[in-house]
Amino acid sequence: MSDHTRTSDASDAESREDWLARMDEIGEEAGYFEPLGRDHWAFFVDESPTLIVTFETLDGIRDADGDQMPIGHHVARAQGWSHLCLITGKDDWYRDPAVYGYFDRLIDDAFFEDFDRVVFFGAGMCAYAAAAFSVAAPGATVILSAPHATLDPRLIGWDPRFRAQRRMNFNDRYGYAPDMTEGAGDVFLMFDPDSALDAMHAALFHRPYVIPIRVPGFGNDPSQMMQKMGILQPLLTLAGRGKLTAGAFYRALRARHNNMAYLRGLLMRANRRKTTAMAARVCRAVLRNHNAPRFRRRLAAIEAGEGATGRSDPAQTQG
Repeated sequence: MSDHTRTSDASDAESREDWLARMDEIGEEAGYFEPLGRDHWAFFVDESPTLIVTFETLDGIRDADGDQMPIGHHVARAQGWSHLCLITGKDDWYRDPAVYGYFDRLIDDAFFEDFDRVVFFGAGMCAYAAAAFSVAAPGATVILSAPHATLDPRLIGWDPRFRAQRRMNFNDRYGYAPDMTEGAGDVFLMFDPDSALDAMHAALFHRPYVIPIRVPGFGNDPSQMMQKMGILQPLLTLAGRGKLTAGAFYRALRARHNNMAYLRGLLMRANRRKTTAMAARVCRAVLRNHNAPRFRRRLAAIEAGEGATGRSDPAQTQG
């Protein structure tokens, strides 16, 4: 290992320790910040009878712009609500007896019964956990972004992802996520139907109370695109007020028509599929409202007859 690598690793470790110390100070003032074993933490701020429960990663929080606080903290602080965040420091899908024990204590203490309204949220790995542990709070609204039902290879042998994690036990307590949602209120499940594997996981959640929110072109973490559009936190706020509906989701999603990250992804998908008619429609729609040289060049290439061969495809490059 080089001296540079050692220095970088030490700096990263110090930064992480500084962040954990700051969270401990905040928790001590407003609620608590409790380690759950070596790689998980519970951060709780007690403010009101409305509770937002989020499952987030340590790296995701620390990499965020601004104050390096959880998404749920921003929502709760803006509304004067309570917030519980389960933080993981590794890709272990919260399959840790320390986390099970923490939720066991919350159930034994009737913790969730102190709140009039509870909202669970998570994305990807954290969506799995939000679904799995929502069983602890019957009646909670649950919002899931591209959740996985399980990583048990006997049940999802068709999914080749996360090979190392598939060796973990997904059949003990808080295990099969779809079953764990059976006591929930509405479960809003966002997924990109163009991602076949995510769509297959979404199908495993089929229940009368599950409301599928199909977001084509949003990729394997729809909530990330929603965050960029500025609509994720307003949707979580609606959930905390008991006003979230499928209609509210789709009204908010109209923002995608003016979001350049989404529109570039839409064009790239059309290029990959060699559907030049779709690519031309996207370009014309964008150019009606934006000065977008990339889209203008692509439309010119299509109109010049080059699109079918994939030549002169500016959407595949930066600039």
